[in-house]
Amino acid sequence: MTTLAGDVTTRPRSAGAPPGAEDVRPVRRRLGPGAPIRFGGLIGIALLLAAWVVGSATGLLDPRTLTEPWTVVESAGTLIENGRLQESLVTSGVRAALGLGLGVAVGTVLALVSGLSRIGESLIDGPIQVKRSIPTLALIPLLILWLGIGEPMKVITIALAVFVPIYIHTHNGLRSIEGRYAELAETLGVTRAEFVRHVVLPGAMPGFLLGLRFAVTSSLLALVVVEVINATSGIGHMITLASNYGQTDIIVVGLVVYALLGVTADAVVRLIERKALSWRRTLAS
Repeated sequence: MTTLAGDVTTRPRSAGAPPGAEDVRPVRRRLGPGAPIRFGGLIGIALLLAAWVVGSATGLLDPRTLTEPWTVVESAGTLIENGRLQESLVTSGVRAALGLGLGVAVGTVLALVSGLSRIGESLIDGPIQVKRSIPTLALIPLLILWLGIGEPMKVITIALAVFVPIYIHTHNGLRSIEGRYAELAETLGVTRAEFVRHVVLPGAMPGFLLGLRFAVTSSLLALVVVEVINATSGIGHMITLASNYGQTDIIVVGLVVYALLGVTADAVVRLIERKALSWRRTLAS
């Protein structure tokens, strides 16, 4: 018979254990969110798609406002057949990947320099806090004047949107490491390089991965803006042309592609987070 001990349910210890001893391994947490639901993240999406299908089939949704899902699927098939969708997807994917990679690299380096040195913090943290208060999209007119409307401007715009969340969360992760670890490292005579490798980087990893999730979202937001405003290729350009001709089906196809890019990228980051932070015991685990 199971009993309650604190916030976990316990059970009798197996045969051979000392008499009266209990196994306090958690069977079920009373105060947690419960056991994970397999494919739980897809339930909300499935309900949304079902509402779209029902609304279109019953006439509650005007096709001129939101195209039927079966028309969107047909339009997507046509775009795939003529290669237009693949070409736009590759262009947008390369832009997002370059901007994301550049922003992550810059944000991580700045966070390490600022987080591990008071001098670095004095020089770096202030300007980044100023940049944080200025929306990246407000810088687009200046970036166009400086860099033109070519690919460098688009990639740098995405990188500017990415490096701030990476810096903020990584820097916070660094400064949240308990001081007793530094004291222990000094007692053991650990070098600074070993301290950074074995203590600082693992300690900052949760903050970095959280910042990476925000960075992925920011990169897609910036990608949409730079492609809609002044691009001649990519998913955003395809959406803009479709808007000019009133082709709501193609607009929805582009939006679905953006959504798939975001969901896929976030799922990859979550997978990395689960593998890299498997040692943590949290409510989610």
